[in-house]
Amino acid sequence: MPKNFYVLPELPYGYVDLAPVMSEELLKIHHDKHHAAYVAGANAILEKMDKAHTGGAELDPKAELKALSFNIGGHVLHSLFWENLAPANNGGGGEPGGKLAEKIKEDFGGFENFKAGFIKIAMTVEGSGWAALTYCLKTNRLIPMQVEKHNTNLYPNFKIIMAIDAFEHAYYLDYKNDKARFFEAIWSVINWKIVDERYKQVASL
Repeated sequence: MPKNFYVLPELPYGYVDLAPVMSEELLKIHHDKHHAAYVAGANAILEKMDKAHTGGAELDPKAELKALSFNIGGHVLHSLFWENLAPANNGGGGEPGGKLAEKIKEDFGGFENFKAGFIKIAMTVEGSGWAALTYCLKTNRLIPMQVEKHNTNLYPNFKIIMAIDAFEHAYYLDYKNDKARFFEAIWSVINWKIVDERYKQVASL
């Protein structure tokens, strides 16, 4: 069976469709440059590992595996991020419905409590990283996660159902240092249908 490599996914909307939350210029740079760089970085390391495994190249395992984790994490998290966004007039914004809404009420007391808490989590991500909503298979809980550098502070076997990029490249072009305004605005383009589908899938509902 031939070996495959990672591929940069196309956005499920146009570059202008998330404005004014994310401008066309910001979205192009974020997707076409930053996300693409993680895909290229992961594939370059995979090629080097393929050669090393057959004796055709030298490999520094610790350095290469650390870099591979960073780049694959960046690719996976960005792919989740693009999917859980949608234009405000076409699936984005509002509040979650269905089973996810019921679970948020059960675990957080309601959507507004959840949203306020999640923004605090996003605001306190150290350095570059992510705020993510995860589902714990063992305890049947929705648990927020702070992911640093794509690959640090991950909870093993927790399923990510929503990811919000907290890297400066996600907001700085449009919001400068006012990242709080970005984390308030992003809710108007969250695709709750996708997040609800992910929740039902991982919770086997």
